Amino acid sequence: MEFLPEKLQDYAESHTTDESDVLKYISRETHLKVLSPRMLSGHLQGRLLSMFSHMIKPKRILEIGTYTGYSAVCMAEGLDTEGKLYTIDVNEELEARVRKHFEMAGVTDKVTFLVGDAHAIVPSLNEQWDLVFIDADKLGYSQYFDLVIDNMNTDGYIIADNVLWSGKIVEDVSDKKTEAMRNFNEKVMNDPRVENILLPLRDGLMVMRKK
Repeated sequence: MEFLPEKLQDYAESHTTDESDVLKYISRETHLKVLSPRMLSGHLQGRLLSMFSHMIKPKRILEIGTYTGYSAVCMAEGLDTEGKLYTIDVNEELEARVRKHFEMAGVTDKVTFLVGDAHAIVPSLNEQWDLVFIDADKLGYSQYFDLVIDNMNTDGYIIADNVLWSGKIVEDVSDKKTEAMRNFNEKVMNDPRVENILLPLRDGLMVMRKK
């Protein structure tokens, strides 16, 4: 998932604002105790999400795919003073750990954590979004985009993770998840409602601005 040579990756991280102690704890605990720790956003991507949030000062953030809460804590850093972040994950087994992390980070009053199927939950949320982060099941990306695009404020941003899919996106690979990511990237490129840039950071971030 890391496309930079290790020395350049280390250099980039050493010249990026450090993580908070809470984020370092979440990262360490995730790597020690949770399956598939590579799903964690991590230092560089986390600081980028925080930077976007600080620039936008969003009143409403939606995250589809909470995992252990690292990315939600990062985005919550830039919330408007009256802002709210909704984060959704289908994995009930991680709920207690995630809620502990949010409490440690002091964001429980800003974050609404919902456990269940995002396809069903998102339409029930009566909100207009300033920032949406999609980092859930890859087969669902196109549907998630469709669920949120009409509820994005003008100049709101959608950020989708893993759009390079460990480089498979440009290889002679045709499994279902790779095809889903290719179709999603093409869908975004051909949608006149958004302006987009694909950033080759970590596993690829598709950043979309609602026109």
